[in-house]
Amino acid sequence: MNFTVEMETGTGKTYVYLRTLYELNARYGFTKFVIVVPSVAIREGVLSSIRLTKEHFQALYGNVPVDAWVYDSAQVSRLRQFAGSNQMQILVINIQAFDKKDISIIQKDLDGMSGRKPIESIQSTRPIVVIDEPQNMESDNAKAALASLNPLCTLRYSATHRNLYYQVYRLDPVKAYDLRLVKRIEVSSIVDLPEFSKPYIALKSIQTGKALTAKLEIDVNRDKVPERRTLTVKHRQDLFDLSNQREFYRGYIIQNIDAVQQKVEFTNGVELRVGEQSGSNHDALMRTQIRETVREHLEKELKAAAISEGERLKILSLFFIDRVANYAEGDGKIRRWFVEAYEELKKSPRYARLQFPETELVHNGYFAQDKGKPKDSTEGRGTKADDEAYELIMRVCIGTQNYSPEKLYTAAHR
Repeated sequence: MNFTVEMETGTGKTYVYLRTLYELNARYGFTKFVIVVPSVAIREGVLSSIRLTKEHFQALYGNVPVDAWVYDSAQVSRLRQFAGSNQMQILVINIQAFDKKDISIIQKDLDGMSGRKPIESIQSTRPIVVIDEPQNMESDNAKAALASLNPLCTLRYSATHRNLYYQVYRLDPVKAYDLRLVKRIEVSSIVDLPEFSKPYIALKSIQTGKALTAKLEIDVNRDKVPERRTLTVKHRQDLFDLSNQREFYRGYIIQNIDAVQQKVEFTNGVELRVGEQSGSNHDALMRTQIRETVREHLEKELKAAAISEGERLKILSLFFIDRVANYAEGDGKIRRWFVEAYEELKKSPRYARLQFPETELVHNGYFAQDKGKPKDSTEGRGTKADDEAYELIMRVCIGTQNYSPEKLYTAAHR
């Protein structure tokens, strides 16, 4: 039994399905629930919501005892607790943990589980399964994995379902806007127009397949008119030739492709790392984006200052950056640009009524760590360090010390 709930993004989907679980427990006595998520980022968001709403739901449902936890393949014995406990159990699990039977610990016979498969502890309870963003779990493997949980029923929540199955509720974008549950999206556009009077090179990626190659974006002459294109290149190739003899690229011959340090070196001494650009307005663009974000943040602070203290929301601005070193280092350019923008704007008479903390107190970075030092993420490959960084970010994004979850939820929908 699959039941589809369509809810527009930003209308409280996680709150709704968590409250649904409490309601099913209160009305019918169900105690076993599994929330399946497609990614670490969504998992951390769900966990933060569970933490924030705990007191709120306890007040609504008479302090019902609840045990909410994340599946960990290193602690599969905890599934016995899930199966044997009489109190309400909420298990959060990534689809990747059990959609590949040949490598998934949860699908294997284990001595520590008396020769049983860990997943059998879940199956025996006939849990009610919630799928967060089910459109990401429509492969044959994912469908088989979800069925292997032996659910009593499956509740599917998303704004963009691929298959509707049996739809029981729909809150589409128009209805959400009419009910004033969401605001219009506001976009500040900063456009970087191509500059064809200098050698533009952007290193997109390095491949280590049969041959070591790199993907470069360069300007190529086409009928004597420059056009920006992405090319796959290898050792000793000449960008002058590849660009159809654009004079700006003379001397740009690939001397070395370094897969370890993720960089390309040219014979004229120029080096580029993955994500870097040469001959563009990239730095000026980023600097302007940072200043505009700080300005927009202060504008929102002005609006919040006019709201009574008990109804205010925390205002948070996030920057997703190209390289950790550009911020984490003391002289990182992104750190410097932020400080410059903040120091400049807080002197503006427009923001005189705001209380400005010291500069070092208003910004921070959350990164994966390697021996205590910040490092670049692994782009979704999911290391433990990446998971911890995601968790830090989500706690800061969703966490609040000053507002109860009920007030936070009310204010967010006003």
